[in-house]
Amino acid sequence: MSKLLCKHTAPDETGRVHHITPENAKWGYVGFDLYELAPGQSIVNETGDREVCLVMVTGTGTVETGGQTFENIGGRESVFDGTSPHAVYVPAGSSFTVTANSPLTLGVCNAPGTSNRPARLIAPQDMDRETRGEGTNVRHVCNILPDTAVADSLLVVEVITPGGNWSSYPPHRHDTDDLPKQSNLEETYYHRLNPSQGFAFQRVYTDDRSLDETMSVEDGDVVMVPKGYHPVGAPHGYDLYYLNVMAGPTREWQFHNDPDHEWIIDNPA
Repeated sequence: MSKLLCKHTAPDETGRVHHITPENAKWGYVGFDLYELAPGQSIVNETGDREVCLVMVTGTGTVETGGQTFENIGGRESVFDGTSPHAVYVPAGSSFTVTANSPLTLGVCNAPGTSNRPARLIAPQDMDRETRGEGTNVRHVCNILPDTAVADSLLVVEVITPGGNWSSYPPHRHDTDDLPKQSNLEETYYHRLNPSQGFAFQRVYTDDRSLDETMSVEDGDVVMVPKGYHPVGAPHGYDLYYLNVMAGPTREWQFHNDPDHEWIIDNPA
């Protein structure tokens, strides 16, 4: 199995399903934990030298951090219901407690942080939504913590790709410090499928093919993208959701398309 693919497993005793750190991913910036919490179950964490974006993927919960309490936030029954999530930004040098009020799927997105700014609620109405692409390249984007929002290094976005469509496409990469043309950002993809027995494909490859892996992704899996192009395809009949976490030395999202496939944009079908 690919070293870039993290398979969904049953939650451990803390409710944690995925645990990706710079150390075990062998990169420098992005961290991602995924919890599936039962009602009444809590997690308590210190942020240390990292900033955190708590994403209420589905379900409801209460977040306590920085002397504030955000009660009973969330509420999505499905990531495919066409609504945005609730999220909470937690700065470095603080702590947080999340308690599930219902079955709760929680994304803990993190990256290096330096600022001691206040924690804040990011409500659904604070998140920009947009549709990108044409034809079978259409996908629907919710910007949870984009580079226009205040943070140190963390970027968070979620995307719905309808069945039969492609996403992160034409293939693009953001692995080189060459601003304003391209930024260097590591990335994780947390995938969900509807119906859940479906699958999707994600390829991660570099120009010289020193990295070239194509993975079959199932519901709840995570793909790590340390570098290279990383397109995703959703088969007919199965809608695909993914939650992206990105971070790097500069908090700016600028990408470079694979020149072999850029004609798709210049001459759309």
